Amino acid sequence: RKKGFLGLWGEKVDAIDYYTARIQTLSKEIDTERERVLNDPKAILPVAFVSFKGRWGAAVAAQTQQTKNPTVWLTEWAPEPRDVYWKNLAIPFVELTIRRLIMAIALFFLVFFFMIPITAVQSLANLDGISRTVPFLRPLLQMDFISSVLQGFLPGLTLKIFLLFLPTILMIMSKIEGDISLSILERKSAGKYYYFMVVNVFFGSILIGTASQQLNEFLHQSPTDIPKILGNSVAQKAAFFMTYIMVDGWAGAAGEILRLKQLIIYHLKNIFLVKTEKDRDRAMDPGSVGFAEALPHVELYFLLGIMYSVVTPILLPFIILYFGFAYVVYRHQVINVYDQEYESAGAFWPHVHGRIISTTIIQQISLLGLLATKGARSSTPVLLPLPVLTIAFHLYCKNRFEPAFRSYPLEDAMAKDTLERATEPNLNLKGFLQNAYLHPVFKSKEEQDVLEEFPLVPIKRYSRVNTPCTSAASDIAFFTKDQTNDNLC
Repeated sequence: RKKGFLGLWGEKVDAIDYYTARIQTLSKEIDTERERVLNDPKAILPVAFVSFKGRWGAAVAAQTQQTKNPTVWLTEWAPEPRDVYWKNLAIPFVELTIRRLIMAIALFFLVFFFMIPITAVQSLANLDGISRTVPFLRPLLQMDFISSVLQGFLPGLTLKIFLLFLPTILMIMSKIEGDISLSILERKSAGKYYYFMVVNVFFGSILIGTASQQLNEFLHQSPTDIPKILGNSVAQKAAFFMTYIMVDGWAGAAGEILRLKQLIIYHLKNIFLVKTEKDRDRAMDPGSVGFAEALPHVELYFLLGIMYSVVTPILLPFIILYFGFAYVVYRHQVINVYDQEYESAGAFWPHVHGRIISTTIIQQISLLGLLATKGARSSTPVLLPLPVLTIAFHLYCKNRFEPAFRSYPLEDAMAKDTLERATEPNLNLKGFLQNAYLHPVFKSKEEQDVLEEFPLVPIKRYSRVNTPCTSAASDIAFFTKDQTNDNLC
């Protein structure tokens, strides 16, 4: 190897000797920097992960207020060690509020301005609009094949392309908001993506796609006529959503099982970057299930299914086929392909339940509007209680069952502590907790190699890169933040 820039010029030396000396030099610099940070008082953050000998004590401390002044100590359950997003660990409380306000405003404008490409996409579904905009294409548009493609697959495909980079943008916005765990970041990103798709893909395609052709009348409609407009427009856009389900849903499930993008990336890494077996393991790492992107799509198709089950039932076979494909594909991927990056104990379900309720309310309001436009006004008063009853059911479930997802029952904590003391009296929990929440940059290479040896959930094919051993600390640690000073709590 040459010692010059990128090994292109300079004195020739033995590569093994050169890299061995280089590793030793870098290791000494890393150790020196670690010691400097550990001994620097300014490096101490106003947060701490506190561990307990038992689950009962941790549950009491994490779920109660510690002082009279609620701004002195803020305690909450800590994410498990693999779930911690270290970059957001010490953001002040006031700054968190400002960040979330700014991101909420940014999300509003992002949703609003995305209506522009949605409008352009929907104009493709109208051949009259294309022929008026581009007159010289009129002979071409009269061909059966061209008109079928333009009216069928092209609008859904174009919309899919517009949404390609959206999940990455929304995840960046969620990280800016300052949450401390990857699971929370994925849940918030999934929420943003879902509401974005409901507003732009669903309402945007329905209202803009039909009302833009009669814009003057639409703008002068009374707000009380919105359900009628929505109900009348839903039926007219059934064909577009059929093609969208085929382009995005069916093709998406096929793309998930084929994983062509990941295959291409792997071969590129294998050609240019892989030098050792560890490099090969990293190149083959499949990652985890992308809940932030996959879950909103499932929720959108549930919205389409429940909406068109009454309005246009011919859409239901497309939805049923999608859910059948998605079940088979994702079941296979979770069991045989993906690694489990973290364990959130079902924290996604309250959010999914809320979106199912909102979907049901949208369907009921649209049905009221549709019946009003079809001359069935006498049946409309009978359906008016449905949204009220749905909201009441949601509030009942939220008040009754949501605490089970937010808090840890003291009864279970005491039972598990008692069982653990009886079955494992010599359990050295302190030895594990000593380095469980140590920042990754302070862990030695040997410690990281040990953590990579054991998968959380054994699967037929797994990568050892991102799947360390299970966290015994997830039941007994909580996260505390001192908002009044910079002392360690």
